[in-house]
Order: sequence, then structure tokens, then C-alpha cells
Amino acid sequence: MYKAPVEEIAFTLNHVAGLAEALELGRLGDLSGDLVDAILQEAARFADNEIAPVADAGDLQGARIEGDVVKTPDGWPALYRHWREGGWNGLTAPEAYGGQALPHMLNVAALEMWAAASMAFALAPTLTMGAAEAVAAHGTDELKSLYLEKMVSGEWTGTMNLTEPQAGSDLGALRTRAEPREDGSYRIFGQKIFITWGEHDAAENIIHLVLARLPDAPQGTQGISLFLVPKFLVAKDGELGARNDLFCHSIEHKLGIHGSPTCTMIYGDGRYAGKDGAGAIGYLVGEENRGLACMFTMMNNARLAVGMQGVAACEAATQKALSYAQERRQGRAPGADRADGRFEEMSPIVDHPDIARTLLTMKVLTQGSRAICYACAHAIDMAHRLKGDEANLWADRAALLTPIAKSFSTDAGVEVASLGIQVHGGMGYVEETGAARYLRDVRIAPIYEGTNGIQAIDLVIRKLPLASGQHVRGFIGELREIAAKVQAAGDAAFGETAERLSAAISALLKATDWLLEAQDERRLSDALSGATPYLRLFGLTLTGAYLAKAALVAIDNGEGEARTALCRFMAENLLAETSALKDRVVCGAASLEAARIALATR
Repeated sequence: MYKAPVEEIAFTLNHVAGLAEALELGRLGDLSGDLVDAILQEAARFADNEIAPVADAGDLQGARIEGDVVKTPDGWPALYRHWREGGWNGLTAPEAYGGQALPHMLNVAALEMWAAASMAFALAPTLTMGAAEAVAAHGTDELKSLYLEKMVSGEWTGTMNLTEPQAGSDLGALRTRAEPREDGSYRIFGQKIFITWGEHDAAENIIHLVLARLPDAPQGTQGISLFLVPKFLVAKDGELGARNDLFCHSIEHKLGIHGSPTCTMIYGDGRYAGKDGAGAIGYLVGEENRGLACMFTMMNNARLAVGMQGVAACEAATQKALSYAQERRQGRAPGADRADGRFEEMSPIVDHPDIARTLLTMKVLTQGSRAICYACAHAIDMAHRLKGDEANLWADRAALLTPIAKSFSTDAGVEVASLGIQVHGGMGYVEETGAARYLRDVRIAPIYEGTNGIQAIDLVIRKLPLASGQHVRGFIGELREIAAKVQAAGDAAFGETAERLSAAISALLKATDWLLEAQDERRLSDALSGATPYLRLFGLTLTGAYLAKAALVAIDNGEGEARTALCRFMAENLLAETSALKDRVVCGAASLEAARIALATR
């Protein structure tokens, strides 16, 4: 069973992502290291003792629909209540609405532990936190006073309603409509699909954030508005009133995350019509026709949270595979001969070089993904807590790292979960071992909250040009400083780490310069052709740099042997891929265009 790696999480937060330095500089108010440790320990306790024991049962039973009522797995409403009563939903929320205003870094660390215990369960808090953040940032004072405290506490959960049958990644095609009324409210009509925790029995009210079009809205994404649409209407005194005209039509039968109800939501068909007739009553969030900008507040929060789901899958799958490999005996590993000439019957499979390589690859991707996501959360915290040019620099850093955190980590989650099944052999392919659940659950993560291909486009087209390309070049310069410190350490245990890491950083810089030049020259198709390999190139280089940074810190603390060995393994076994990825970025566009003819033939 999963056990939260509190020491590894704390080390990465403090010494790789930057939490310890921020505490020392007083950038996080009166937060102390002792309080950080206490929060991490309690989040781990909840993950280990309350979520993990019911995760497999939740997966087997799944969510189910009875009429238009959705039931979550047995015991999950009580589990959610315990989680809410612990105050977890308001960890980073404003104090004015009952939150604790703690750093985002602590929240993503806790999210990792909860998602590793059960990704399906953790999705409910993830969406609620994002919805509360969007209302806090863009809602009117009246909306905030009526809804925010209950959302911050977790008493009311939140959802994000974007996708429609004809409008997936292209939100400009959505058709859900909003009709204004004289009292300042709107009536919402339409259908939304793939709505995570859109209906359930774990909270007394559900607050839907719904994208819709006004009657005179311009076409495309410029004509989308955002509306808060509660399941139950809320009176001015905060009491719940009548059922709003919305319901869950069906839930999806999915590959994974079975305990999480993924709903088709119907708004305004008259099933719960009020005294004024059909139409789900909603309230404008932000300005008319500016809804997408408001929703991006929630989406950016969710993208990093989804990256943490990738990290969570990596950690849980690695733990399970390592435990199995230490117990399972097969064949005789090299060096297993006894001194007296007799043979051991069989060796633990962890002693076989190929299994060791697989497990170390899993561990590298886990630790690298965690470091990238935590570094992104640190950048968000600094952007919020500093001022002026410093805040702007950290905002650019958060923008640069978000698509990498989301995509590299979720790709790693799929890869590591698949490798975990491979370590189990045939036993991994049957459900009884539990190895398959991690792959089934995490496979959605590269798809939702913006597919990883879209994240790669965002990185190349929107994030690289920040500050005319100088921000990303400055960041690459910081990575060079890490490689230089490894070189200066002169520690033979690093092997060829300094050289391999420097080569990867050079490949990243060359690919970056090429992509920026292609955009300057209006060769957009060439730039887009290299976007996905470029994102992986960036993620692998960051992984190498962050593992090196961790090893250097550990050496200073006299505990560097294992971290240095893992860093060397990564540099000498995985970083060579960066050269090939750079070639795909720089040289792949022409062959991609020429090969399109193969797609037109059968």
C-alpha cells in the first residue's frame, strides 16, 4: 500500500524548489519550518490512513447514477467530510473567507500525497480549490460573500464546465447560451460533457463555473462569458433554496478514475424549472465576453494540479514496483553464486540489471517531475508575495514552467506506471496486484486540462517569447550554473554528470534559439512541428539539473551518496536523449510535412 514519502517531499520543497531559502528571507510571512513539517506529516497521515485504504474499493465499485442522482463509492462521502473537516480545502485560500493563506508549495505537496493515495478522490478537492480561486479573483463582492466561504471550507464543491460535444480543445465552437434577465441574473441553456465531479453525494451544494455565450456575443473565443451556476439556489442570508434547473444526464464509463463521476450536465431543459420557467439561473463572473480570461485563473491552477497527479502516479507506481521486485524471486542474478560453489535457488528480481535499470528510470522520472512541479509552485508563490520587477520575473517563471510541469510530469506518470506493470510481469497485467490501476488512472492526465500537445504549443508560441526570449535564456543560464557547480565539486562519484548535463543544456539552448528564430521569421509551422519534442527536451534537462542540485545539497549535508549515484545514472543513461530531441526540433519539420502524404493513403 502507498506510503507518503514525507522526507523526500520535504527535501525537494526545501532544497531544490526553494522553500527553505524563502523561509530564511522572510518571504512567506510568519510561516516556520516546524509548521511546514507538521502540515506535511498530517497530510501524509490522511493519505496513508484514510484515503489509501479505500482507494481500491472505490476503483472497483466506481461512481454510479440512479436517475439523475450520482452516488460515489461507499464510504467516500464520509471520507470527503473528514477531509473537509481537517481544513484542507482552504490551505491557500484568503483568510478573509476562512482560508489559511499558506504557500502554494504546501498545497501541491499535499495534493501529491492525496492523488497518490487515490487520484479519483483527489479530483474533487482539486476542482473546488480552482473554482474558489477563480471566484475570489473575478467574482463580484456579492458573489464572494454568498459563495466563497462555503467553497473555501469545502462544504460546497466546485466544477469547471468547458467542453461540449462539438467543442473540445476549440472553445470557440461552444454553443451553451446565456440569456440576461432584468434582475441582473442570467438563464443558462446547453449541454456540457466530461464534467469532473459534476454531480455527487459528498457535499450539500455544487457550484458550477460555466462558459456560455450571450445573445450578441462575437464569434470565437472573444465571445465567451463565465457564469456561476449553483446546483441549489442560495438566498441572500446564505440558506439553500430551490433546486436549480440543471442535472446530470449520465456519467461516463471510463478506463480509469472510476470513483470520480465524469458527468454530462444539462442546463435549462425545464426539469427543475422555477416560477419564471426553464433556464438554469447563473451569475456573471468577471466581464461579459471576457470569460475565458477568468477561467484561465482556474485552468492554470488545475494544470499544475494535474502535473501533481503525474508525480503522484510516478511515486505510487514506483513504490509498488520496488516492493514487488524486492520480494519476487526469479532466476539467478550475476554475482549470486555462493562462495562454496553452490547456487542460490533464485534471486530477487531487483538484483537483475535490467530490472534495476527500469526501477532507477522510474525513480529518476518521479524525482525530476516532482522537482519541476514544486519549482513551478514556488514561482507562483514568489510572484504573489513579492513586488515590482521581482514579482514580474517570478510570474514569467511560473508561466514558463506551467506547461512543462503539466506535460512532462503526466507523460512521466504514464511511462512510469507502464514500467511498473512491466516490473510485475504477467502479474502486473491482472487487476489483483493493483499495478494496473495507476496506469488506468493516470492515462487521462496527458489529455485533460489542455492536452499535452496543446501545452507544448503554449510553451513554444506563448512562453518562450516572454521578455523577447530573454527570460528563458536567463533560466537556461541558471541551469548552466548548476552544471558548473557539479564540475567544480570534482567528485568522482558524479562520473560524467557535468559533461552530460552541459551538453543537454547546450542542446536546449540551441533548440530554443531555433524556435525563437523560426517565430521571428514567421515560420510558424516549423516551430509547431518541434513543440512536443522540445517540451520533453526541456523536461529531461530540468530533471538532470534538479537531480544534480539535490545531490550537491546532500553532499554538503554529508548524505550525498545515494543522490549522487541517482544523478549520475540519469546523466549517463537518460540525458543522451536530449541530443536526439534537439535534432527533431531543428531538423524534423521538413520530413513531417513531406510525410503527410502517408496519412492520405490507405
